This record gives sequence, structure tokens and C-alpha cells, in this order.
Amino acid sequence: MSGIQNAFGFMRSAGAVTGSQSYTTAGTYSWIAPAGVTSVSVVVIGGGGGSNLRSICGCCKFASGGGGGGGLAYKNSISVIPGNSYFVAVGVGGGNGTAGGQSYFCNSTFVRAGGGGVGGGGTYYTNPGGGGGQGIYPQGGYGGSGGCSAQCYGGGGGGAGGFNNTVVNNGGQGGCSNGNGYAGLTGGGGGGAGKGVTTRSGAGGGTGLFGQGCNGAGGTAAHFDGFPGSGGCNSKYGGGAGGVGNGYSGSPLPGTNGAVRIVWPGCSRLFPSTNVGTP
Repeated sequence: MSGIQNAFGFMRSAGAVTGSQSYTTAGTYSWIAPAGVTSVSVVVIGGGGGSNLRSICGCCKFASGGGGGGGLAYKNSISVIPGNSYFVAVGVGGGNGTAGGQSYFCNSTFVRAGGGGVGGGGTYYTNPGGGGGQGIYPQGGYGGSGGCSAQCYGGGGGGAGGFNNTVVNNGGQGGCSNGNGYAGLTGGGGGGAGKGVTTRSGAGGGTGLFGQGCNGAGGTAAHFDGFPGSGGCNSKYGGGAGGVGNGYSGSPLPGTNGAVRIVWPGCSRLFPSTNVGTP
């Protein structure tokens, strides 16, 4: 599909304008409703939270908890006016010591998903993982909380939220210390595994924009500095950053950016799973 078709839709059948527009780079945008489009459905995913590694006395590094996964929210059958402009915000993944940014459509009280919380860090002993972001308005799921660190071991990142706000932690929780991550639910990303003292823990898995897919698998921890998997299915948006071990010499990776997808016509394309694939 060309970029023009993706942005402005195309005629699938006489009188039916079908198309979509996705935003996957952090920032703010203006979406203009194409000619003939009077209703849309929208899904938004918040940015994943960052980890938190601090330097004491300029040299000593300490283990950190994983960042929380971004929340997910969606709304169907939204009335729009062809030619009018609508605001879009895509949340950034949190960096070292920062939470993920929120994503929303139209305004921050209409369709909004919160970013994941930042993981704790700065002491040798236990530090909590960041809280999962919320799928706040009007339907959606919470991101998974990041895993806690324990002494030398960093915690895993939380998975991005799924498509059901009646299920707590749709995104899988990150593994604490050297433990496994948890699987996501209702299409949410899986939590990353905790990891050893000189490496990063597993990042949280993301959630995709094409409706509810399979659940993200939790990451599997390996002994000390082995390689854990990081969960996730159906793309990559909103996963929380993995924490780092006490002996790690670099900086934590950031959480994953959020995303927004708009599909039309909104009367027949409905999240979580009715005709929301391509285009």
C-alpha cells in the first residue's frame, strides 16, 4: 500500500472509503480526516517506562528495577468531519530515570493511554519496578509492572497493555532479580526476565496496532549472565525497559515508544478484533 493510500484511504467498494493511518514515532501530529470519512476507530499505546541507574561517588553502579509497560486504550465509532484536523500525541519511551509518555487522540481526556512508570534504583538492596501505565479512556488495559531488583540483579521490564480493562496487568509483569517474566493477557506484551549482575535484564514485550493478537510470552531467566528472552507478540510498542545489574558499566536502554493507529470507517472496523487488520 502506498503512503498516499495509507494516509487518505481508498475505495474498497462503491461508497465505502477504507483506510488507516499509523503514528509510531514519538511526537505530536495533526491528522486530517479524508474526504468521505465520517467515523473512525482509534487505538493508542503509551510509551514504556525507563529503568534507573545511578552512580555513587562517580564510580559505583547499583542494580535497578525494570520500567513499567505502557497502557493501551481504544475507542470505536468516533464521529469526525472530513477536512477537519485532529490532534495526535505519541508517547516517548522513558530514558534513564524517566517514565514513559502518554499517547492520545483528539485530547488527553478523550482516548488516552498512560506511559509506564520508571524503575527504582540507587541502592544495593531491593528497588521496586516501575508501575504499569493505564489504558485510561475509555477501554483498554494496564501495562505490566516492572520487576524489582534484588541486590546485584536487575529487574525485567513490564509488557505493554492488552485489550481488556477488566483484567489487571494485561501486560506481563517483569521478573524480579534473576526470575522469569510473566506472560501478557488479552494480547498484551510479556514481561522481561531478570538478569545477572553485569548485563541488562530483559525488556518488556510490546503490543501491536492491528487488534488483539496472541499473548506475549514472558522472558526466561538464565543463570547469572545468560540470555533471557523478552516477551512480546504482534509488534513492539510500549514495552518497559529492563533494569541493569550492579556491575553493568553502560546505561540502561530506554523503554519503547508508544503508538497511535486510526482506522476507517469506524462503523464497521472495531477494536479489539473486527476488521482492524490491514489496510
